Amino acid sequence: MSYAVEVDSRVSEELSEFIESLVNNPDLEFPVSLGHVRDSLQERSGEEEHHLFGNEGSLQAEIESLIEEYGEDVLAVEFIISKASDELSELIEALIDFTEDDITITLGSVRNAISEGLAARLVGWGAIEQDEEQTLFAEIDGLIGHYGEDLPAENLLRFE
Repeated sequence: MSYAVEVDSRVSEELSEFIESLVNNPDLEFPVSLGHVRDSLQERSGEEEHHLFGNEGSLQAEIESLIEEYGEDVLAVEFIISKASDELSELIEALIDFTEDDITITLGSVRNAISEGLAARLVGWGAIEQDEEQTLFAEIDGLIGHYGEDLPAENLLRFE
């Protein structure tokens, strides 16, 4: 069962990164639940070495709040903050630059711009690599599948 969770407003970036590290762990042979995330945080806070995330107490409180609201058996992958890749962020920024200020660029309009050749133009300008166009199609389709076509694309820009 999928929950309609506004992840950006409910989950800190630190917790999202921790969840993503668990979900992407190839040694785990089961889907990661919020309960497993809580247990992993508790294990980590008991370790004496320097912690990557550093604020396990606040992360623990945050995961407890999510468990209280959604239950410990909910899949943790639902609570990972999605951001566009560097290449897709570059394309979104270019599209925003080429568009009038009063027009909101949505995920659907980004998909249309890729279909109409914006990615090819960015390749020609050297902004992205030539083999990225198909990857961009797959990425934007995945984001549209998750968030819908009407989400403002600017919400998913990666700022690093």
